[in-house]
Amino acid sequence: MPTTIAQKRAEFYRLHRSGCFVMPNPWDVCSAVYLQSLGFKAIASTSAGFAWTVGCEDNTVTRDQVLAYLRKLVAAVDIPVNADFEGSFAHDPEGVAANVTLAVEAGVAGLSIEDYTGDDANPLYAINHAVARIKATRAAIDATGADVLLTARTESMLFGKTELAPIIHRLQLFAEAGAGRLFAPVVRNPEDIRAVVASVSAMPVNIMGAYPELSIQTLASLGLRRISTGGALARSAWNSFMARATELAEKGTITSLAQVMSNAQINKVFSDVKVR
Repeated sequence: MPTTIAQKRAEFYRLHRSGCFVMPNPWDVCSAVYLQSLGFKAIASTSAGFAWTVGCEDNTVTRDQVLAYLRKLVAAVDIPVNADFEGSFAHDPEGVAANVTLAVEAGVAGLSIEDYTGDDANPLYAINHAVARIKATRAAIDATGADVLLTARTESMLFGKTELAPIIHRLQLFAEAGAGRLFAPVVRNPEDIRAVVASVSAMPVNIMGAYPELSIQTLASLGLRRISTGGALARSAWNSFMARATELAEKGTITSLAQVMSNAQINKVFSDVKVR
């Protein structure tokens, strides 16, 4: 199992060369360690899941908070960590480049950059500006000399822009600008996924595999190279916590506690895999 930063980065590239792998998204150190203990070969941070741990909405945490989170994940596990680096916490390409350099210094094996502006009324950067941001990211990574894998994301479908052609066009331009991997969250129709994969030739594509109707086997058969879960695992944890807390507040009971793991079972997880 890779242990040094360089080994983790080399392993991350190796994972992308063939086949399809699942890269789940932990929201803190303990969830990261548990995912590693299950045998996953890589993990990715989650902007939403992490934001909720510090009492914030998604897309409202600071750059420095995210960098601290990334450093903790990288230090806690022996597998590659990919950073959900949101929009790089800057609008202009120069600011993007400066912040990406800091993410690389945190030890991540890869990072993703979004084309979301932060303004829901005008959610996507104009294509020329979005491309300039990816070029700046590529140049910043290259300047560090680190083999960090760049994933370019388009958030189009998250904001109701469901026409496939503009999504594919953006991904193709991001690939030309230097992205090594491509990501279109919320694309979930199998024919749309197949079309996206075909449109970018041999460029590996990531899809969020958090939909009950799409198994990992099905997604892999569509030509995907990488599948992540976004904030789904964090939402699941919150769902369980909130349901039990609400029952306690409203009824004075927690009948569902009979179904939860014991202290001993959870302690065993962290005695087998020590958190550094």
